[in-house]
Amino acid sequence: MTVTTTLGAAALPGLAPECRPAVRPGDVRPGILHLGLGAFHRAHQAVYTEAAVAASGGDWGIVGVAPRSREIVDKLRAQDRLYSVLTVGGGPDHARAVGIMAGLGHVAGDPYGILAAITDPAIRIVSLTVTEKAYRLGPDGKLLLDDALRAELTGASPPVSVPALLARALLVREAPLTVLCCDNLQGNGPRIRGMVEQALEVAGARLPAGVEFPATMVDRIVPATSADHLRRAAAALGAQDSVPVVAEPFHQWVIEDRFPGGRPDWGAAGAIMTGEVGSWELLKLRALNSVHSACAYLGALAGREMIAEALELPGMGGFLRRFLAEDIAPTIDPPAGVTVRGYGETALERFANRELGHRTHQVAMDGTQKLPHRLLGTIADRRRAGAVPVWAALVLAGWMRFVRGYADDGSALPLDDPLAARIGAVVAAAPDTAQGLVDALLGLTEVFPAALAGDAELRAELIRWVAELDRHGAAATIAAAGR
Repeated sequence: MTVTTTLGAAALPGLAPECRPAVRPGDVRPGILHLGLGAFHRAHQAVYTEAAVAASGGDWGIVGVAPRSREIVDKLRAQDRLYSVLTVGGGPDHARAVGIMAGLGHVAGDPYGILAAITDPAIRIVSLTVTEKAYRLGPDGKLLLDDALRAELTGASPPVSVPALLARALLVREAPLTVLCCDNLQGNGPRIRGMVEQALEVAGARLPAGVEFPATMVDRIVPATSADHLRRAAAALGAQDSVPVVAEPFHQWVIEDRFPGGRPDWGAAGAIMTGEVGSWELLKLRALNSVHSACAYLGALAGREMIAEALELPGMGGFLRRFLAEDIAPTIDPPAGVTVRGYGETALERFANRELGHRTHQVAMDGTQKLPHRLLGTIADRRRAGAVPVWAALVLAGWMRFVRGYADDGSALPLDDPLAARIGAVVAAAPDTAQGLVDALLGLTEVFPAALAGDAELRAELIRWVAELDRHGAAATIAAAGR
């Protein structure tokens, strides 16, 4: 059936009841300004906020602001600020329109208008999904200050960056404000607070009272929208949507409950409101992200293009469950009511969703940035406890074999990593043996702390696993590990 209706306010009465938004655009006054109109925000925080307002009320409409490109702003305006979320996997497609957007803005086109909106007392929360780069922080947490940013912070040029928008607004704002980072950054609340404090110092001011920066942990897989998704979204919704977002059924939001100006009742929408986010963050990094990386590196070596295909390798499920139970679980004190094994099982179910389109090479990107947080902490904790983390060592050995640049069948494995040139140089200079590879890569001081690099037992275990991968290939090694 061809769908000819275009999504907009006039189309809502013709949609099936389960496809209509829980609130209509214009019915809820704005209380949140969100920087970043990408797919993740629209499939995650906006959905939670709409459900919270529908359940408990409140003036918590979202003013969605695009930092650079205005394409999404223009398309949403043409649809009366409506869009849909297409949920895929675990059953038939389901699409529902979202109507929580109470306004739209564009930083590059109207920086002073966005600045004025942030200073408006009606806006009590500024939330952000802008990716790590937009915060202008170096690895040491210091603001990357150049002449252009200094000019923005001191008023010599329009405020178009995230640090300048927040700092310039706080120079004049009098009402309480919560700055809520929803980017997937470790310790995101304190990190963004540090950014704002440094930016204000350049502007000649200090952080005023009544401003809070709660930590958050966000989780939902949101694949890129394809032409097929556009067609499926229209069929499931009953209207053509030019900007649908696609998402898995699972979603989670853990929020540190510090909001001086109030907040939506996100708890009624399923969010976890807590006084401490760190244990959730550690659980995700070690019991979800590290498992994802294991599938990526070992799956790519075995010639599997997709993460879901890697999970289907004989023995992969058994190996990952041993990794979770024997290496990861002893290093985590999980939140109340949660078990590491149960959380890990949910992760495996999610990764098996073929609709998500996660490619092994994609997940394998930026390994030198990801592995210290996802894997090396687990290894270090197990070594401090006197244990040899056998399965974590296999994952790390998989990365070492991956960065050598070829799969078990000889096909090339592209290395997309900030340290790619350095990795290539040290590997090329080392003997082409398991020991040579391990010793060369453990010498990357940017990645491996001295305690791990100099650990003789860990080194021996890594050499053993690299030799196994060289001799038998990833598929056979995983099959044996998963018995």
